[in-house]
Amino acid sequence: MVRWRSGTVLAVRRSWRGAAELDVETGDGPLRALAYPHLVGTPEPGDRVLLNVGALVMGLGTGGYALVVALPDRLPPDPPADGSTRDSGHLVKARYTPLQPILLGVDEEASPHREVMAEATSIDGMPVVTADLHSALPAILAGITADRPGTRVAYVMTDGGALPAWFSRTLDGLRGHLTGTVTTGQSFGGDLEASTVHTGLLAARHVLGADIAIVAQGPGNLGTGTTWGFSGVALGEAVNAVAVLGGRPVGSLRISDGDGRDRHRGVSHHSLTAYGKVALARADLPVPDGLEPSLAARVDAALAPLTGRHHLVRVPCAGLDEALRACPVPLSTMGRKLDQDHGYFLAAAAAGRHAAGLLP
Repeated sequence: MVRWRSGTVLAVRRSWRGAAELDVETGDGPLRALAYPHLVGTPEPGDRVLLNVGALVMGLGTGGYALVVALPDRLPPDPPADGSTRDSGHLVKARYTPLQPILLGVDEEASPHREVMAEATSIDGMPVVTADLHSALPAILAGITADRPGTRVAYVMTDGGALPAWFSRTLDGLRGHLTGTVTTGQSFGGDLEASTVHTGLLAARHVLGADIAIVAQGPGNLGTGTTWGFSGVALGEAVNAVAVLGGRPVGSLRISDGDGRDRHRGVSHHSLTAYGKVALARADLPVPDGLEPSLAARVDAALAPLTGRHHLVRVPCAGLDEALRACPVPLSTMGRKLDQDHGYFLAAAAAGRHAAGLLP
């Protein structure tokens, strides 16, 4: 259940697109909080704030933040559009929660892209890289642009992790490097809003004009340590969506020699389940050729059962380390930086390189 606190804003620490980080004084002492101004208004020092501190108190992976639920003494005004019509959209996300936003879907009647989206039935062979974790996004992008600078790359964000795209400082730092973000399902806050991964992919291709799309959940990942109990299981479903729409699925493998949990060492059981059991369509699974020998042997053994279902592709890694180190945003996965889990980022970059190689 929700763990509530009331506090007073002491200072606005920093802000980025769609989010503001605060210092808040509560009865339990000072803490860091995060507000989404598009939902609750823009906090200022002295404002009283209502907070949800549940994940913070429990030590869950939410970036160490309490979340601002409301500025009860200074509520934001209604949107300028007439709220009684659908002119500004009727796509409800985070449905039936107290903070459900109502947004304009890319294919709604009021959308300027309605005609294009109504006619779109295929993504025209577009390569689409699917990834388990949000942290793979900049590494995949680095692999794409290492060989094909200027490639138009769109991010299709699923709702397995953070729902607001605004939570991601990575996305904020990649502005200018991505052609746009489409938030799908219950996620929101992208440049375009879509109700499903399918419409998100169509929007990436036909509205944003992407050459390649990357599909991954937002920051955060739910895992229970069981075969099926993790949010990345949707990765396999994304592969199926890409194939149904006439795209080229490219599966980024979650490979690690830095994770202390055996189920994630070599090839993570998340990848093995999503690609080996959920994905019904055939995908290319790029394997980097620059892995440390003992890690490479473990990866090859784990992937052997998938050879009948998917196409394993060996990808040369020359230049990928340099591309990763030149990434415009910091690389980090589960708190591990590039040199602490090099295989993870190298595998993601190899998937990007392979996708770029599929372009004409």
